[in-house]
Amino acid sequence: MGHSHPQDWDPKSTAVLRDQRTAFDEMRERCPVAYSDLLGWSLFRHEDVMRVLHDPDTFSSEVSCNLSVPNGMDPPNHGHYRRLIEPYFAPQAMEAFEPQCRGLATELVRSLHARTEFDLISDFAHPFAVRVQCAFLGWPASMHEPLRLWAQKNQAAIFAQDRSAMSDIAHEFAGYVTGLLQARRTAGVHGEQDVTASLACQQVKGRPLNDEEIVSALRNWTVGEIGTISAALGVVAQFLAEQADVQRQLRTQPALLPNAIDEILRLYGPLLSNRRVTTRRVQIGGRTIEAGERISLNWVAANRDGRAFTVPQLFRSNRDASSNLLYGAGIHVCPGAPLARMELRVAVQALLEGTTGIDLVAQHPPTHAVFPASGFATLPLHITFAR
Repeated sequence: MGHSHPQDWDPKSTAVLRDQRTAFDEMRERCPVAYSDLLGWSLFRHEDVMRVLHDPDTFSSEVSCNLSVPNGMDPPNHGHYRRLIEPYFAPQAMEAFEPQCRGLATELVRSLHARTEFDLISDFAHPFAVRVQCAFLGWPASMHEPLRLWAQKNQAAIFAQDRSAMSDIAHEFAGYVTGLLQARRTAGVHGEQDVTASLACQQVKGRPLNDEEIVSALRNWTVGEIGTISAALGVVAQFLAEQADVQRQLRTQPALLPNAIDEILRLYGPLLSNRRVTTRRVQIGGRTIEAGERISLNWVAANRDGRAFTVPQLFRSNRDASSNLLYGAGIHVCPGAPLARMELRVAVQALLEGTTGIDLVAQHPPTHAVFPASGFATLPLHITFAR
């Protein structure tokens, strides 16, 4: 049964879309538990978000009518599938993939050498995210353009809340994966031994994974990877272009990159939110939320909450990162965090090592991305290279 409430805010209003980060900061202080028809109950405070993350019995992750492996599952099923995919992000797997990742990033930076200005999003962040995801999964270069267009269509359908389009886009992705799976099964032991081939051989609860489960897992990895990595690179590059002292420090001390990147992305999260649904009536922030209502965890606002972080609007590379929700918390903490961290470190290091300066273009300011995306839609930058 649906629930009807007066709207406290509109996530797609002009004022919000003009600058989502500022709007979320204002909501956290003005109305920290806020209802909208689009998102249900949005939680903006760090404490409230943490409460949800650590109570999966009350706040279920089974929010979609479609199978979502494993992040759209609750215990005990979640644990079965989570244990299956975690080895793909183990330290030895990341170490083995890093040289290929570095090669892709370096190649993209070199492709910019003939230019003094470029759009970081379209010329570096998007191509890197797509290529590195295909490389990680073992997909051919012929998938780069279809995957880029697919990600764009998926984002547009979510913005429009076009359920029919979202269904068509999901089927399109399933078609890609099914074809790749069939090719690997046909080739057998003589074919590519990559992540996709490995998933096709996995078992859960004593039986082989079926195609729907494999498609779901790969779709979740791909949606998260392409959109979030691209947005994260834009956020980091804009910050470094604006903060010349931090850029200089990271050029001379690359060992500081991992902590610096996490802190920059705390300041401006590359992912807006995640969903839950209540299993019983609860009280949060003085609001009563009935069983079966939708919850939206606003990562951007929670990670800038002064109740959890001292002077949250300031960049501090040595800040205690234990409260940083960049990759979530609790049983659903992002399993792909090691991959994302490695890719971001490698990509940012390639940008810094391959250039001598990265600056904003005064006459062409960046444009903000809008729901459901975060970060920047365009980010014109001026770059200089060593002569």
